[in-house]
Amino acid sequence: MKSRAQGLAALPQRAVVGVLIFVLILLGGIQIARAADVEIVPSVGITRAVDGDNTVKVSGGLAVRGYLTSFLGTEVGVSYRSEDRFNDRLRLRTWPVTVSLLVAPVPVVYGSAGVGWYHTTFDYDQEKIAVPISDETKESFGVHVGGGVKVPFGSAAALDLSGRYVMMQPQESRLVPEKFDPDFWTTSLGLAFRF
Repeated sequence: MKSRAQGLAALPQRAVVGVLIFVLILLGGIQIARAADVEIVPSVGITRAVDGDNTVKVSGGLAVRGYLTSFLGTEVGVSYRSEDRFNDRLRLRTWPVTVSLLVAPVPVVYGSAGVGWYHTTFDYDQEKIAVPISDETKESFGVHVGGGVKVPFGSAAALDLSGRYVMMQPQESRLVPEKFDPDFWTTSLGLAFRF
């Protein structure tokens, strides 16, 4: 079993490897975008935690898509989401950066799968917990699958309705119970502007 010091020493190495993978995927996406149609998709959505209390939260995002062919593309996206856990004693604020592969068997329907880097802040409500706990920020990787439908408004824009299921490793908080499942569903509505 690794000691805490060994785990902390490995953190910079993991961060460097994660950044290198992200840069390589981003450069690949830029190359595809240069050779293909490009879309910018601002969106607003709702999210629901799998292991939470069935409440939904509003989220926002921005994605850039590049299509190499009419049925194959990539997407790089960023978003913001927030959720409460453990009877509002913990607020999770997440800023994911995701990279996806898009497959569109027909022009208006697409499937997606990819990976993401999730920057999460654990914000503890000091008034609702017995012992003061300092806030913390963690980074983790996750994978997602989903799909969507695009309704064109001519050749320059389309209404984009998408859904995604995000799977992540179990997370730990300093509250009891310590571990929780951070997986979540998200549905978003956006406008895809084609350039």
